[in-house]
Amino acid sequence: MPATSGRKRYPSDLTDIQWAIVEPLIPPAKSGGRPREVDMREVVNAILYLNRSGCQWDMLPHDLPPKSDVYFYFARWRDDGTWQAIVDALRTKVRTEVEHREATPSAASVDSQTVKTAGQPATDTGYDGAKKITGRKRHLAVDTLGLLLAVVVTSAAVDDAAAAPGVLGQLTAKKYPRLQVVWADSKYHNHKLRGWIDEDPGRAWTLEVKRRPKGAKGFVLLPKRWVVERTHAWIGRWRRHSRDYERYTSSSEAMIRVSSIGTMLRRLDKSEIQNKFKYSRPVRKTVENQGNLLG
Repeated sequence: MPATSGRKRYPSDLTDIQWAIVEPLIPPAKSGGRPREVDMREVVNAILYLNRSGCQWDMLPHDLPPKSDVYFYFARWRDDGTWQAIVDALRTKVRTEVEHREATPSAASVDSQTVKTAGQPATDTGYDGAKKITGRKRHLAVDTLGLLLAVVVTSAAVDDAAAAPGVLGQLTAKKYPRLQVVWADSKYHNHKLRGWIDEDPGRAWTLEVKRRPKGAKGFVLLPKRWVVERTHAWIGRWRRHSRDYERYTSSSEAMIRVSSIGTMLRRLDKSEIQNKFKYSRPVRKTVENQGNLLG
C-alpha cells in the first residue's frame, strides 16, 4: 500500500517505483533503541516537497510528518554522508541502466555559480565582485551527462581556483578509476591550483581549461564544459535554490544533493517522463464571427 494513502498526492511524492529504488539506500534504524515509528517514505517525500516547493521547514503541510522528524533525518543524513551515498548509487544506475554507459565517468566538468543568500542568520557569506552579488558560491563537478559528482558551497568571496581543491579533491582514483580529464573555464587557470594537482602523483586525471574564443563578447557556449552550466539550471528548477536559504553551507550542499536525487529518480522511473508540451492550435475566427463578437 502506498505511503501516501489517506492523503492527496503531491507532485514531488515518490512513486512506488522510485521508493523501491530508494528504500534499500535508507540507513536502517539503530539497533538497541526505540523502534522506528516514523514512515521513512513520508520523510523523504517531505524533504523533496520542501526542496521542490521552496517552503520553510515550519510550513510543511500538516499531512506530512512534523518538522522535528523530517529535519532530524535530513540533518543526520547530511552529517553521516547518506545523501552523497544515495547520489552515487543513483548516478551509477542512471549511467548503466538508462544511458548504457560505464558505471563511472572518464571525463568531468567543474564550475561555480554565485547566488544570493536570504540574509541572517546565514554563515559563510561574502561579496562576489565580478557578479556584484553578496551571498555564496555553489561549486559543482559533474560527469558528461550532467550528473552530480561533487559539490562544495563557500562564501561568494572565495575565488573559484581557491575553492577548486575542495571539489576536485573528491574526485579520487578509488572512487572514479576511469576519470581522465576535468574540463574547466579560464577561472581555473591558476598556478597554485596547478601546483596542488601536481603534488599528488596518484591523481590520474588532468585539468583542461577551455577558453573563450578571442574577441568573443557576452555569453559563449564553451565546448564540452557547458554541461555543468546546464546542471546549475536543473538545480535552479527546485525552488529551494532560488536563493541560498540554509544557515550552514553543509545544509546547502545537502539540499543540492537532494535536488540531484529527485532529478535522477525521475529518469529512472519512465512513468514520470512527461510528454513534451505542445501549444494548442489557434482558433481562426471568420470575419462574420468577429462581427458578431463586436456587435
